[in-house]
Amino acid sequence: MKPIIGITMGDAAGVGPEIIVKALGHREVYEQCRPVVLGDAKIMKRALDVTGSDLVLGPVHSIQECRFEPGTIDCLDQNLLPEDLPFGQLSAAAGDAAFQFLKRSVELAKEGEIQAICTAPLNKEALHMGGHRYPGHTEILADLTGTEDYSMMLSSPKLKVIHLTTHQGLIEAIQSITPERTYKVIALADETLKRAGYANPHIAVCGINPHAGEKGLFGNGEEEAQLVPGIEKARAEGIHVEGPLPGDTVFFRAVRGDFDIVVACYHDQGHIPIKVLGLEEGVNITVGLKGGVIRTSVDHGTAFDIAGQNKADEASLLAAIRSAAELAPKRL
Repeated sequence: MKPIIGITMGDAAGVGPEIIVKALGHREVYEQCRPVVLGDAKIMKRALDVTGSDLVLGPVHSIQECRFEPGTIDCLDQNLLPEDLPFGQLSAAAGDAAFQFLKRSVELAKEGEIQAICTAPLNKEALHMGGHRYPGHTEILADLTGTEDYSMMLSSPKLKVIHLTTHQGLIEAIQSITPERTYKVIALADETLKRAGYANPHIAVCGINPHAGEKGLFGNGEEEAQLVPGIEKARAEGIHVEGPLPGDTVFFRAVRGDFDIVVACYHDQGHIPIKVLGLEEGVNITVGLKGGVIRTSVDHGTAFDIAGQNKADEASLLAAIRSAAELAPKRL
């Protein structure tokens, strides 16, 4: 059975509602999953008018009421916003609503009523104005699920990458890598892909230094001290993992099909190959959330400058929905 994907509307003053309407106009989405919008039906109706869409909006109050039919949009209506909410303006009401949409999606995921969450963009300043002091989606999700150990995964049609570290300076990032973090991220990659239907995921771990240190020739033994013990622990548990491997060839090998996913040591090491393969195809995924919650996201912001003008492109949301369907647990 196709997974049910909860698509959160994000900040209603931005382009989220528009790109959702445009994305759900593609029949292929309904071939991949059963989508339901978590948002405000009034705002979704306005987005239909803005885009000139002939889709039929179906406000619902439970997942059981959803039709999941091409040509329709099922919207789990939380009725939180005024119909005349201004486009492209910071709003405490929109910031709070974006939080509430996400909170409801987590509740549904915990209850097993949806199998993955796909998020349209929120605005951090509006979120703060609405009383929710978080840096963004990931931190909200970690808090709502009580999760401490999670990781960023990037996915494209040809390559998947998961990160040991992300938004840190390079020196700080390398210093923060530990054998336990290495092991946990390898285990997260293995668990996530197995839940998605991979029988025995083949995982590669990228080295920190050029040529993965080349047995101490480059660097100060970071691979042996910070990566190898974690890799060996994972391997001892039966996880199919190789490394550390040289960063200048491992991503090519993964694209060729040698590996299902690559563990990157720091932000740019993992982001650059994904973005070289195509910015519009890369999807940001949060993995490791308690309860097995999978979350994918568009790779752009609220675009207040073009909101309400029917200029926003839905390609990134289509990619995020596809990845959510791909990574959603297959045993429903």
